[in-house]
Amino acid sequence: MDDIKNRIDTLRNEINKHNYRYYVENNPDISDRDFDFLLKELEELEKNHPEYYDPLSPTQRVGSDLTEGFQKVVHARPMMSLSNTYNIEEVDDWFRRVKTAIGGEPFEIVGELKFDGTSISLTYEDGRLVRAVTRGDGEKGDDVTVNVKAIRSIPMQLAPDTGWPREFEIRGEILMPWESFERLNADRVYNEEAPFANPRNAASGTLKMLNPKEVARRHLDARFYHLLGEDLPADNHYDCMLAAKRWGFHISPHMRLLHTLSDVDKFIEHWDTERKSLPVATDGLVFKVNSFRQQLNLGFTAKSPRWAVAYKFNPERECTPLRYVSFETGRMGIVTPVANLEPVLLSGTIVKRASLHNADIMSQLDIHQNDWLYVEKGGEIIPKIVGVDKSQRKPDSEKVVFVTHCPECGTELVREPGEAAYRCPNIYGCRPQLAGKIEHYCARRMMNIDGIGEETAQLLFDTGRVENIADLYALTPEKLANLEGIGPKTIDRILASIKESVNVPFERVVYALSIPNVGETTAKRLAMAVGSMDRMQAMTEEELTAIPDVGPVIAHCIYEYLREPFNIRNIEAMRQAGVKMEMDADKLAPLGDHLAGKQIVISGTFSHHSREQYKEIIEREGGKNVGSISKKSSFVLAGENMGPAKKEKCEKLGIPMISEDEFLKMIGE
Repeated sequence: MDDIKNRIDTLRNEINKHNYRYYVENNPDISDRDFDFLLKELEELEKNHPEYYDPLSPTQRVGSDLTEGFQKVVHARPMMSLSNTYNIEEVDDWFRRVKTAIGGEPFEIVGELKFDGTSISLTYEDGRLVRAVTRGDGEKGDDVTVNVKAIRSIPMQLAPDTGWPREFEIRGEILMPWESFERLNADRVYNEEAPFANPRNAASGTLKMLNPKEVARRHLDARFYHLLGEDLPADNHYDCMLAAKRWGFHISPHMRLLHTLSDVDKFIEHWDTERKSLPVATDGLVFKVNSFRQQLNLGFTAKSPRWAVAYKFNPERECTPLRYVSFETGRMGIVTPVANLEPVLLSGTIVKRASLHNADIMSQLDIHQNDWLYVEKGGEIIPKIVGVDKSQRKPDSEKVVFVTHCPECGTELVREPGEAAYRCPNIYGCRPQLAGKIEHYCARRMMNIDGIGEETAQLLFDTGRVENIADLYALTPEKLANLEGIGPKTIDRILASIKESVNVPFERVVYALSIPNVGETTAKRLAMAVGSMDRMQAMTEEELTAIPDVGPVIAHCIYEYLREPFNIRNIEAMRQAGVKMEMDADKLAPLGDHLAGKQIVISGTFSHHSREQYKEIIEREGGKNVGSISKKSSFVLAGENMGPAKKEKCEKLGIPMISEDEFLKMIGE
């Protein structure tokens, strides 16, 4: 039995070592296949010998599918913010204040990258991870240990014989690398979910998920920058971080010791440009006095330490030539101008395209052929054109004008009074509108037909296999055979999903139909109000207008849609295929009336339920979800990381902010 225990210990140490080399050093020394063999052997041994179970074994990186939410934990030492500076002069002033405050004695500064993630504090005892807590309000945070275990660059057990203290705390940032971020947002766009604005929001949202397996799939990373404890390995910050690196933590290789004001300025100048090539998002630099003794002497203000300061980068902006402006027709017929650019690196990604939104914005920018355009991200993922360098404009350059006809089908565009967008009215004969509606119908939040995204929907339409959404239910293995990029497994997945889609609730069916001006929320309210497709088809415009949130414009769109022969045939074919055409009985009546007549805004991240779940709860309790704060708002359901602008607006308008726990108590949960 001792031999088995020794083998288990050996495997755990070896796997932890390989995890470190792969996820931290980015220098693996064995193949993925060999690594998997080691992990599988360990899993088998642990399965057959449960007496040797260890919650920190590398096999426990991904825990159960569901947790009960997150407990609040008071920080042993408050997590304070740093004071910010926005130019070199302000950093220089801080340096001079430090020099004066310590009486002219020699001192060193540690320069570090300021990673743009979500702050975390880890506690280790006897070399083992015991607790991971978010920053929260600085005084207390959420215990997210179960999710942190799913981040492979964070050691659950420290490298043996490397001199770590018996107990210590280490702080850092949980990050989502650009590569993972782009992949996640691509998935969200495919599923018609709003993309995350930046990696910081994505990392924060992921860390608060109730499913550790999903956390693991999103490939978070971490960087650490602060060590606290009673028995630290050195009397200065720099050497402590080098020690932490030996223990197994991911410490930035770009940390530098700086001795003079000139060194500090050169560090800023260097990273003002070099940051663009980093694999993770940064929003600035941090400068710290190295000596702990000198830090102690410098002390703190009420909000921040005097011995450290943050330097914030300006929003990234580049000037790049315009190649051409394309005009692209979307699913609902709206034509959008898009600036196609010479590729430029911004915030870690190559930008080639940027939306110009509509004719009015394009006109305001006064864009001419071959102009040089200013592109900005400012930490956000979606690039935007913010101006034109007119000094580089050629004298004979012609102004870019908005098209008058659909670039796809040639139909003359229309612009309704009061609208910013031009639209192609050829709803039932314009390729991107028809293919786009097929893609929309198949998306996860609609009918959840796996395997049919944008490219596949276009391929099915262009080859004549699917000309409308009803044609999906006539697909067979034979019809899907010999299509480029679609193999037997994909065919099986598509057909299985189509078969399963008949069980999708009626309210999602209504949303999936692409009725003009009927979004997800309106579709739910409409479905609950009418109860069935038969009833909705029989209603007059006046009756439709009487439904809450369905005004005259939306009512007219619904009425016209349901009387178009093309749509009537589709709906009837869907009905024959078994698609649900009425509400489930248990959904027709609300759960209660705790929120009757209340207009509620949801903001922030939550522990007990997802935002989507809270939207459903609000509706089923008789309340109404609204997207923005106004005088009509009853209250804001305020989660963690609620934006300061929204808080300010609540205070200005006197709108109550209700915590998650208060809300659940309000509805009796």
